Amino acid sequence: MGCMMADRRLSIAPMLDWTDRHFRYFARLISRHTLLYTEMITTGALLHGDAERLLAYDPSEHPVAVQLGGSEPRELAQCARLAAAVGYDEVNLNVGCPSDRVQQGRFGACLMAEPLLVADCVRAMQEAVEIPVTLKTRIGIDEQDSYRELCRFIEAQIDAGCDHFIIHARKAWLQGLSPKENREIPPLRYDIVRQLKQDYPEQGFSLNGGILSLEQVVQQLQELDGVMLGRAVYHNPWLLADVDRLIFHDDYPQPTRHQVLESYLPYVERELQAGLALKHITRHILGLFHGCPGAKGWRRLISEQAHKPGAGPELIQRAANHVRECQTDQT
Repeated sequence: MGCMMADRRLSIAPMLDWTDRHFRYFARLISRHTLLYTEMITTGALLHGDAERLLAYDPSEHPVAVQLGGSEPRELAQCARLAAAVGYDEVNLNVGCPSDRVQQGRFGACLMAEPLLVADCVRAMQEAVEIPVTLKTRIGIDEQDSYRELCRFIEAQIDAGCDHFIIHARKAWLQGLSPKENREIPPLRYDIVRQLKQDYPEQGFSLNGGILSLEQVVQQLQELDGVMLGRAVYHNPWLLADVDRLIFHDDYPQPTRHQVLESYLPYVERELQAGLALKHITRHILGLFHGCPGAKGWRRLISEQAHKPGAGPELIQRAANHVRECQTDQT
């Protein structure tokens, strides 16, 4: 399983419970070039749990990056080696997640307070693997949110060998705000990310946070190296449909939503035969017909039926037929 050099112009954020391998396989059917990320995997889970299961992915997912959570350089280096050995194209360190659980484990956004420790982690990972090591971070935490402090943090990582940063353009409050509130309440500061790019032109910078449309992506790419989409693309996966043409300038014939589903069915079949319940796969495709006639019925049918014993691919086909009928009624 060889790695490919990831083009970071557009990527999908690592999202806990959402960007698992079933979602990534599905997203890849819509866009051939978007860089995909795993959910965050902690070093503890990888080193003391079922690493093979946690790192499993389908070869069609390339380019695909793994995101790690941890703060112990030796353990992160070990985990980076595991990821590189199974063929991931990039390893990313989470320095942006603000949840309490993450702080107790001493990883995520609280690490912004310890730039030299993060640099030790980056250096250890860089030395352990040939694939790129990147960082996903915030623009600041709590009262530590001046541009000078952010630059100090970035410079420590550049010295350690990091050459690409994904910046969630909000600060994080480690106390008093939930992870959801931390995604919504601190104001977005795209200007800070653009300033970083101007001040460190040799480094790559991707922007994350609040981007909802491809028009916004194209606009940001005029000044930045990449844009990372999150919840918007999970709830409306068809946002990816024009990505290859607009962003990556690949004019291959774009499949329709129904063709994407047809291509997904053999995968669904295979996973069910391996013992997986249908609901674990179908939850990721509920947004496929977002904004189309019949979308509500599609979601309802799948949500109400997928958890039932014996539910299989024919449920997806039935729900898709419902959408077809609604679309015919409208023509």
